[in-house]
Amino acid sequence: MVKVSVIGATGYAGAELMRLLVSHKEVELVHAASKSFAGKKLSEVYPSFTGCDIVLEEMDLDTISKDSDIVLTCLPHGASASAVPALLEGGARVIDLSGDFRYRDAGVYETWYKQTHTAKEWLKNSVYGMPEIYRDQIAAAKLIGNPGCYTTCSILALYPLMKSGVIEPKGIIIDAKSGVSGAGRSEKLANAFCEVDESVKAYGVGTHRHTSEIEQELSLAAGEDVVLSFTPHLLPIKRGIISTIYAMPKDGIAEADIKEAYAMYKDEPFVKIYDGTLPEIKHVTGSNNCAIGFVLDKRAGRLVIVSCLDNLIKGAAGQAVQNMNILCGFDESEGLNGTGWYL
Repeated sequence: MVKVSVIGATGYAGAELMRLLVSHKEVELVHAASKSFAGKKLSEVYPSFTGCDIVLEEMDLDTISKDSDIVLTCLPHGASASAVPALLEGGARVIDLSGDFRYRDAGVYETWYKQTHTAKEWLKNSVYGMPEIYRDQIAAAKLIGNPGCYTTCSILALYPLMKSGVIEPKGIIIDAKSGVSGAGRSEKLANAFCEVDESVKAYGVGTHRHTSEIEQELSLAAGEDVVLSFTPHLLPIKRGIISTIYAMPKDGIAEADIKEAYAMYKDEPFVKIYDGTLPEIKHVTGSNNCAIGFVLDKRAGRLVIVSCLDNLIKGAAGQAVQNMNILCGFDESEGLNGTGWYL
């Protein structure tokens, strides 16, 4: 058994993480911290946890780090950078779900997040938590920067193609759409039911933070700087992401070459490559899967890729549990084998 604590247990990602951990056979939950609901039972905040006696606590970093083997932090960007060093110095290993430890270059973080990184010395110790790419490094890590939802959906779709050189590194366009839970649980007028229902809107055009995260990983795959266009949209649904991605195949590339590139995922438990069809959000909701399909549009000379995942699971909590399983030497699929919710 591994002793695990969660900080930020009552946001949407935190609550999803708690849901996965309470049924994980290798986990003993020792602390669940919530600034807003300390002293309440988790079931008072989320009645779906009825029968679960977990009492939410204030965030005491010394106690949490002393009592825990692993701490999963679901804090806002900036707040994680303040809390995580104390947890690491206290002896715990940390999986952070914010953007604070996903970057190799603090300057890139500061440019896109518009704030000073207060723990930049720890970036060199952080591993980007995408198991399909960094599994060996994750297994030995003390600090893991758990990737974001849009980034996971986009990087998994593009990384094998970039790594194998079947697409051009320039001119990539990512048109992504997410459910409202991706904006978090805090009250915002723009995310209220009457504001989002019966509508779809673009936001963060040319400025969304996840652009830099996607560019970082694809640049490493390509061996050169990759600059792309990423436009997110808000869908009037609770959860799920679909990304439609446009890339230019290199001269002479055929469908067989693209399939061969995606063979990188043939042994991956949570990446599903479609053959001849395209995925939909309802194919992955409630699961830790990322589903990917493609069409080689020969008339336009363009490759169109469609990638889908559940933003709260493979895009957040599920990927964190997958990283924890690797870190602890457990079966990577432990606690994550549930099929999705088609309805």
